[in-house]
Amino acid sequence: MLKNIAISGFSDEISSDLETQLQKVNELGMNYISLRGIDGENIGQFTVEKIKTSVLPKLKKWNIGVSSIGSPIGKIYIEDDAAFQEQLTVLKTMCEIANELNCQYIRIFSFYIPKEANFDDYESQVISKLKQFAEIAAQHNVILLHENEKDIFGDIARRCKVILDKVGSTHFKAIFDFANFVQCGEDTQACYELLSQHIEYIHIKDAVYEDSVNVVCGTGDGQIASILEQAIDAGYQGFLTLEPHLVVFDAIKDLELEHSTETIQNTAAKDGAEGYQMQYEALLDILKIIEFKENA
Repeated sequence: MLKNIAISGFSDEISSDLETQLQKVNELGMNYISLRGIDGENIGQFTVEKIKTSVLPKLKKWNIGVSSIGSPIGKIYIEDDAAFQEQLTVLKTMCEIANELNCQYIRIFSFYIPKEANFDDYESQVISKLKQFAEIAAQHNVILLHENEKDIFGDIARRCKVILDKVGSTHFKAIFDFANFVQCGEDTQACYELLSQHIEYIHIKDAVYEDSVNVVCGTGDGQIASILEQAIDAGYQGFLTLEPHLVVFDAIKDLELEHSTETIQNTAAKDGAEGYQMQYEALLDILKIIEFKENA
């Protein structure tokens, strides 16, 4: 395995049950998860106390660390100020939870924009609100990771760069998600070149342009192998986080706008555990080739 690279994953794609998630991750020989869905609930609904009593003991039992918190922060409509005020409070709790879990990163988004609207018209509102998120993160010494997600302001690389440049905080960095860029019709190589200086964390998820369907990593249009090789050559250190999206899993209903879930065909694997293992093994194969080239 390449030094300074650790593999994590959204283990709620394995099962809703945390114990089942951790057992499978442990069986695969992985040491980290990205914490999102826990026993059928989103982490955004958890208190610090509940994490201490119902999550930490299980993580310790299976000797699994948390690479990032898959929070729902920023998955609200930009003009919904009541929801934003609520999320400021939730983010403070998420930061406290991150500290409790010895986890540096919280994944966030940059707001849904009204349908048919011109996304660029909302730039100043988006930046203003993200800066407030970044201030909270700075107070707790946590790094917010912006995910390039479909249907939000920062869906395409150009707008991701605007956000990262204008928020301008060491507590606000980028996730690179291959599949989401593909599903927005973007060229992932061009996206990588534009955003490389801001990339702090990488999601391993692939898709095809033709019908936006998620596929096993390395078999789609995400150019995962070549971009990972470039990133590692350029000194990327840290997490590669599996997000297979190969079968429909319980937590998906919290993650996407209704029309987005059709990108999962539900035929690649018999269940979430198998899909997760397929993605893990495919990533290991990619990394072996990169490692072989590095040592050649």
